[in-house]
Amino acid sequence: MSGLAGALLTALSALMMLLGAVLNLTAAIALVRFPNTLTRMHAATKPQVTGLILILLGAALRVRGHPNVWMLLLAALFVLITAPAIAHLVGRTAYREQRHRDGMLLVNELGDEGMDEDR
Repeated sequence: MSGLAGALLTALSALMMLLGAVLNLTAAIALVRFPNTLTRMHAATKPQVTGLILILLGAALRVRGHPNVWMLLLAALFVLITAPAIAHLVGRTAYREQRHRDGMLLVNELGDEGMDEDR
């Protein structure tokens, strides 16, 4: 592709990468500013993963037609598969270690059955 279509795809690629970088910046700021593990976990998963996907898609648009596009898409797929599992494990560990503020949880579905008996 050349001409106007190529210029539009390049501009779209740059816009996606810039937007992804801004989302990653907001995630980094939120990790520092949020008070506890559960709120930091939200900042570490939602905008960070979305920002990374946008950056990878923007890079894939930029190098379209190159064999490395599939590696970028594979990395995006890997992030989408692993991020929810990691967030679940971090949240579960934070709950078990009681690293949340009292009154923050509206519903406690685990009760005390998820806690270790020796505590």
